Amino acid sequence: MFVDLNSATADVMESLTEISTTETEKTLQGNKCMQKLMSLEFIHSLTVTGVKCCRHSSFVSSDRIWISDIWNHPILTDSTGVPLHRVEDSCSGSYGGLHTANSENELIYIDRNYNINKLSKDMKTTNTFIERTDSTWRPWCVYWSPSTGDLLLAMHDYRTGKVTRYNQCGQLTQTIQHDNTGLELYSVPHYITENMNGDVVVSDSSAVVVTEREGRHHFSYTGHPSGSGLRPRGICTDALSHILVCDGRTKTVQMIDRDGQFLSHLLTELQEIGEPGSLSYDVNTHRLWVGSLDNNTLCVYRYITRQDALTDEHTPRPDGEAMSTSTSAI
Repeated sequence: MFVDLNSATADVMESLTEISTTETEKTLQGNKCMQKLMSLEFIHSLTVTGVKCCRHSSFVSSDRIWISDIWNHPILTDSTGVPLHRVEDSCSGSYGGLHTANSENELIYIDRNYNINKLSKDMKTTNTFIERTDSTWRPWCVYWSPSTGDLLLAMHDYRTGKVTRYNQCGQLTQTIQHDNTGLELYSVPHYITENMNGDVVVSDSSAVVVTEREGRHHFSYTGHPSGSGLRPRGICTDALSHILVCDGRTKTVQMIDRDGQFLSHLLTELQEIGEPGSLSYDVNTHRLWVGSLDNNTLCVYRYITRQDALTDEHTPRPDGEAMSTSTSAI
């Protein structure tokens, strides 16, 4: 089954023509995006037993994925939706991405006391990796970085938010909280991930906030150029450094490039899943796992081939100015 994305073509081309580059660069970028976004292949769907919806997911392997719903108790499920394990001591007050999986297939999650725990691959041993010592700040979402092995935490204190980085020993190495002018970057960060270039990508209350690896503010994406606004939910990045985000306002999955320019509505509200809420990307098979906020359905798609990803690794990336829907760093 193929989902035709021809309706998104106008969005793609309109956004590309607004990029301040040379005419040659516009043509190259337009052709490249059209090749990638013409069709979205539906692979399969599964019904996840034991959850009401799929608020957040952490990809483990082609036949294993962690899912959590509004009660935030992560369930490990196989490719048919059969539950294999359930975590009972996870945080129940978090809205979004309270768990992540590392290269050892260990689950890292926020527990009910806002500590960061690590569940072993065999699911027999749970250890506290980072103990909460500051009662002011609560960790709200977590992401393990495949490139560095670091752990990224987004926190908030019911007034503002911040991102902290911990090394593999659990030591704090970085805090990201303000832009170059001293203004606060985050309000309530719900989900966090990392792009292939090392950028830290946060799904905040009304924007996707992106900072460079060193902490400098790159841009804040606030929605489609039409001005519809944004209520960001689940977020991920792909092998071409696109940023994908579920939007609660339009009930779509939006694709933007690494510099904050809108490219396409990759998915609109579908009968199978209703409103999309969670996203996970498999870098090995280039499959996108999309979870529903309306039910316990998880759909798997593919829109990038292995050849696309390999070709892109050797393609120069022209720099373009951000569009009006993305606020660049000063």
